Amino acid sequence: MQVPPNMDGSFDADVLVVGLGAMGSMALWRLARRGARVVGFDRFEPPHALGSSHGESRIIRTAYYEGPGYVPLVREAFGLWRELEAESGDTILTMTGALMIGSPSSDVVAGALASAKEHGLEHEVLDGTQVGRRFARHRLVDDEVAVYEEAAGFVRPEAGIAAALGRARALGAGIVTGLPVEHVEPIAGGVQVRAAGRTWRGRHAVVCAGAWNSAGLVDGLDMKLEVTRQCMVWFRPRTPALHSPEAAPVFVHDIGGSPALFGYGFPSVDGETVKVGVSARTAPQNPDTIDRAINKADLDTAAGYVRTALPDLDPTPVRAVVCLQENSPDRHFVVGAVAPGITVLAGFSGHGFKFAPVIGDIAADLALEGTTSRSIEPFSPQRFAHKVRGSRA
Repeated sequence: MQVPPNMDGSFDADVLVVGLGAMGSMALWRLARRGARVVGFDRFEPPHALGSSHGESRIIRTAYYEGPGYVPLVREAFGLWRELEAESGDTILTMTGALMIGSPSSDVVAGALASAKEHGLEHEVLDGTQVGRRFARHRLVDDEVAVYEEAAGFVRPEAGIAAALGRARALGAGIVTGLPVEHVEPIAGGVQVRAAGRTWRGRHAVVCAGAWNSAGLVDGLDMKLEVTRQCMVWFRPRTPALHSPEAAPVFVHDIGGSPALFGYGFPSVDGETVKVGVSARTAPQNPDTIDRAINKADLDTAAGYVRTALPDLDPTPVRAVVCLQENSPDRHFVVGAVAPGITVLAGFSGHGFKFAPVIGDIAADLALEGTTSRSIEPFSPQRFAHKVRGSRA
């Protein structure tokens, strides 16, 4: 749907949403659901495989090792995923349980236990023998243990984005695709979005362009957002029953090393292959020139991990795909105002997709009410500006 800009200076929408991936699609849905006039923009045709929100499955887990402050948000996200399923009729969320694997002192294990303790989450700590008995596809080594929780599973990113955009459209949202947004800036009484020589005006803008957040879309971001290249690889199981959603929890594995490596994986979503990845901090990339070709190193890293930790998988890769990871300096989210009338959702650092519907609802709060009841102070964009000023003092 092409929404022509008003030539008389009036507003084209209450809220303009820039970027329609995970966060933008959900913000569009939540805004439209509240009756707001809303227009969304994307340079591509979402859902697509050119950003961060693809790959058929994304982990959702409650005992959050990245910090206990995330737990109330992810608990709420479960309900909103179910709400989207009910409205759309699509299957998006599958519960499988989760294993957080590593040494007892690793960030993944210690962090998951800290969140579980603070929020009274049901969980078990299993040694390698116990893991092998209950979840036979895994092989733990040395002193590794696993934190198991039932309140976890995976969401289907492409299905989730398509469902949110479909619901937003049905509720009256305008969607403009194929036009890269050039800039978002405040104007008298609102904001304007410039794209392909056109201008749209709104009372508020939500900027959530993923890897392209770092492309100068909005002034006032006092942090450097880095885009890195990550690879997801699929393998065939020798014993498919070990990898079904009923038998195989999602998992995150703190492998250790310097730089730190994290393995992660899923049950079989298609009944034939299993997705596995090894995540590490890599050199920053330009999202417009990033190498999307799969290279030998991509495959060797994942295959080597499979040989060690998931021996039932045939280590010959079946297929692979590159995705982009947009990182904040501290690897925590960036959610809040950066200028009058402009909310930024950014820096989800490879662990944000599960939160998308609640982040979208927070964006709707901020755009329509100017505040939110959720605790988002730790995600303030201004936290980086404070550090910079403090270091100069």
